[in-house]
Order: sequence, then structure tokens, then C-alpha cells
Amino acid sequence: MPLSVADRHGSSWAVSALRAELERIAREPHRISRALTALLPLAGLILGIAATMSDMPRAAAWTWTIAAIPALVRLLGEIVTRLRRGDIGLDIIAALSITAALAAGEHLAADIVALMYASGQYLEEFAQAHARREMTALLARVPRSAMRHRNGRLEEVPLDAIEPGDRLLVRQGEVVPVDGTLLGGFAMIDQSAITGEALPVQQRAGDSILSGSTNAGPAFDLLTLSPAAESTYAGIVGLVETAQHSKAPMSRLADRYALGFLAATLIVAGAAWLMGGSALRAVAVLVVATPCPLILAVPVAIVSGLSRAARHGILIKSGQALEGLARVRALVADKTGTLTHGEARLVAARAADGFSENELLRLAASLDQASKHSVAQTLVREAKSRGLALSVPTDVVETPGEGVEGQVDGNQVVVGGIRFVAGKLATPSVMRMGERTSGALAVAVGAGGKPAGVLLLADELRRGMKASLEELKRLGIERIVLATGDRPEVAKAMAQGLPIDALRSSLTPDQKLLVVLSERKNGPVLMAGDGVNDAPALAAADVGLAMGAKGAAASAEAADVVLLVDQFDRIPAAIRMARRTRFIALQSALAGIGLSLVGMIAASFGLLTPVQGALFQELIDVAVITNALRVLREP
Repeated sequence: MPLSVADRHGSSWAVSALRAELERIAREPHRISRALTALLPLAGLILGIAATMSDMPRAAAWTWTIAAIPALVRLLGEIVTRLRRGDIGLDIIAALSITAALAAGEHLAADIVALMYASGQYLEEFAQAHARREMTALLARVPRSAMRHRNGRLEEVPLDAIEPGDRLLVRQGEVVPVDGTLLGGFAMIDQSAITGEALPVQQRAGDSILSGSTNAGPAFDLLTLSPAAESTYAGIVGLVETAQHSKAPMSRLADRYALGFLAATLIVAGAAWLMGGSALRAVAVLVVATPCPLILAVPVAIVSGLSRAARHGILIKSGQALEGLARVRALVADKTGTLTHGEARLVAARAADGFSENELLRLAASLDQASKHSVAQTLVREAKSRGLALSVPTDVVETPGEGVEGQVDGNQVVVGGIRFVAGKLATPSVMRMGERTSGALAVAVGAGGKPAGVLLLADELRRGMKASLEELKRLGIERIVLATGDRPEVAKAMAQGLPIDALRSSLTPDQKLLVVLSERKNGPVLMAGDGVNDAPALAAADVGLAMGAKGAAASAEAADVVLLVDQFDRIPAAIRMARRTRFIALQSALAGIGLSLVGMIAASFGLLTPVQGALFQELIDVAVITNALRVLREP
């Protein structure tokens, strides 16, 4: 029977898990083959040395030759595959060195080069697997089922059977399967896997709980808000899978400069042969020159950087995004949901004589229970959070976009815009109470035919925003631009006192895109936003960054970087990590290439034999990979 759309979305969890398992199994033969290719030259090396010590030089030579051939065959196969794609890689130098060593009778050197190449490839694969551990851990934590309340009993159901409005039991130690709201009491939630926050946080009744977090306290009931396939954690898993299959431009530097490096190597090797009159010097140069540490160090550093960022709640989708993040010089930031929380909050109440602030809020919230307007729901949530007892309104009449009026406890109450309420009360005093509200939304309240007061709502700045922007300046972000669709007076009031270089207000999505393009003259641009209207600008920027995993799907899809935790201070942290990763990658590659050049020059003057050159290059490779893995450690 064909699956419905909901079934197909819900089943994506099981399909994702099955695909990951099949991929793991499919990689096993490749991994075993890679290990055997490295072990054979090692075994040949040991047996050949034993034969030499037993005074059997010919047996030793044949042993080393036979042990080197499988690695050479594998290497040639990879070269042919790359050439068919039009790529010229540095693996050609490795093939030349093994072939030249065998032709010159340097069988031991050929075996060492084969061991160096095969073990280097295996070490790189191992290092990358180690670096991906933090990201793979997210996939491994995907829950498969949940305990649901139904008809007074508990039943275990698969995730694709969960629907919005279901009541789930989340037991101690379990991963929260879907986004939801805590029902009653309190809960201790460990969000470390999602946000990087080390300590559990306490949540109270009515608080939102992210899927993918862990219940670190007693069991609690959760009211589900969305299907599993649409939850925050499902989105994170999908983004992680995308990030794991990325390849950085820096890792392609080896391909980009392979032809030049190959030419330089052949020139030095040829000159060594002509000047020294010995083919062994040319063989020694080839042996020292390959494999270039650039092939090994950069990919390991990049993947390590992606892993470390994910550990801190920063999901960088690709190595290209990581490198771009390290180079940004300008920031274009949206206001709502980026510099601010993205939702209106009650910031002040101006009560008229005879009314307290709580009574003013209680009357407004009681009437607003009958409205679905976002402002009305904000007032209802605020009243409930203060523990105010709300009355049931009657005779409610709502004027869309203006306000609502009705009976609350026998009194005629009107709530809405200042002009709307002033018109209903036929008094200008409400207008005066709503003055000096720049940057805030004024909601007027009237009761019993007279003004009761004004409630002020505003989308407040995130905590520590000024410090975060100042830190970005210290990191070398030369220009910070605020791009918002809000009115100029609202944007100016919010930006006051912040280190912002330019303010663009009343922007449409296409105008935000033009702002990003115009800022490119100042250097690579980072665009930060969270809404659907930010998606074009995020896609156009050199690096697009989406705020929070719960932001609009369009913005997360268009962005190169997604903050899994809705905190602006992760942006400076992301830039620091990206720059450190890029520095270590280049440091490892350049140091390795420099040492290789030193070894090539020494070999060209006969100071290194082919065997000594092979051992020297092996030490270089181990050193640069070890240095690249420093990215995983805290600075």
C-alpha cells in the first residue's frame, strides 16, 4: 500500500538510520582492503630484513618487490580514475618514485615508499573518522520509538506514528524524540548534544523542549508540537549528513597545484641525475617528494574543524563554508530573530489610576484569550507566567488588525491599538499614555468606559549583544551592517549604543540581497538571519549563517552555517574556530612542503639515499597529520 506524505516524512528517520548502517557495512570491504594494502608492505619489510640478515639478498629483494606491487597497482588505479575526471594529482609522484626505485634496484626503498603511501592513506582515513566522531554521535542518538499516553495507558510507538498534540512520557536518560512543551512540574534537560551547554538546564511547565536533548532528571510528560520528521533534531540530523560529505577548497589545493609541483619535482630529480651522474639521486629526490603532506594534512584539519564546531552547537555544512568563515571581513545582520529574540515580550506597563499593572495585564489577557493574534497570545502567555487567574470573556467582537472588545467579569473591556481604543472610549488620554514608545508596540486597554493603561511590547536585544558585536570588531570584522524590514524609528531605537557601522531599514527580501552584494566591496561578507525573508540574502553572501535550528527551514537550507543553539555569541566563536582551523591546516601543509623541499635538495646532493629519503618523508607525514589533529583540542 503506498505511503501517505506524512508516512513518508516520518519514515525518513528509519530510512536515515538504515542508510547509515548500510553505508557503514559497505565501507568495511574498502577499509579492510586499505588496511591489507598497508600491512603487506610492512610484512614485506620485516621478512626482507630477516632474509638479508640470513644472507639471502635475492630473496629479500623479491620480497620487497612483491610487497610493493599491490600498493603500486592500487595507486595506478586511483591515478587512472582521477585522470578520467580530468584531475592531475600528486599521487603521480608516489607512483613514479615506487616505479623508479624498482627500476633502479632499490627494492627496499620501493617497499618503504609503498608502506609510506598506504599507511599514510590509512592514517588519514583513521584521523578523519576520529574527527567525525562528534558529528556521527548525533546520528547515533536518534531515538526509534516513544512512550505515548493513550486511553489511560502507555503504549510504545514508532516515531512516525507521533502526531502533534500527543502526550508522551519521557523517561530518565531518554532522548527527547520530538519538539514539545513540558506538561506540569519541572524537568532537568541536558542539551549538550545540541547546544554544547555542559550543565543541564531546568525547565518549567509550559517551557519548550528541543528534540535531541536528554532527560537528566525524573520522568516528565511532553505535549508534542510537530511530527518527528519536522522536529529540530530531524533537521539537525539532515544537516549533519550533508556536512559529512563535504570537501574543502583547501583540500583541493593539492589538485590545483599538482602539475606545478610535479614539474618542479621532475626538474630537481633530472638536475640531480645530470649533475651527480647517478640515477639513485633522482630516485631519492622522487622518494622524498611524495606523498606531499598537503594531501594529508589539510583534509584532516578541515574535518577536525567541522567536528569541533559541531561539538559547540555550530553546524558548518562544508569545508568551503569553514574556509569562507575564516576570511569574512563584513557582517550583514538581520534584526528580528538575529540581534533580537524574534518575538514580542512585555517590557513595561503604564497603568491608569485605580489599576495595578497585574490587573491591567489580567483584563487584557482575559479578553485576548478569544483572539488568535500573535500579540494577544503574547499577553496571554505573560499573564499565565505570572500566575494571574484569567476570566472567561463573553460577547467578544474582534476588528481584524485593530483590536478586540467584550465583557470580562461584567465590565466592558477593549484592547488594541491606541487609536482604536481611543475611538472606542472617546477620550484622547489614551493617546497621551502611549507617547514615547519608540521601538516598542503600545497596546492600549480600556475598562468600564475609561482608560485602564497601556502595555508596551518589544522585541528585546539578546543578552550581551553589544559585547558580541565588539568582539567581532576585535576579530577583524571591519564593517557591521544592520539590514531589517522594520520601520526606521524602530530600527534606530534598537541599534542605539551598538557598534553598528550602517543601518538599512524598511527592506524587502530583494533589497536585503542588494545590501549583501554592495558590501562585498569591503571584503567577504557574512550574512546572519533566521527568517524566510532572509533566505535570498543568505544564499547570496559569501557565507550565510542561520540563527537557531528552529528558524525557518528556507533560511537553514540557504545558509552555509547553522547555529544549533539560538545564541548570537556563537558567531564570534565560529569565526575563531574557522580561523584557527585554517591556520593549522596551512601551517601543517607549508611546514611539510618546506621539509620535503629540504629533503629533496639534500637528496639531489647525495646526502640522502633513497631508503633514508623514504624514512624522512614518512616522519614528515606523521608529523603534519599529528599537527593537523590539534584542531580537535581546545586552544
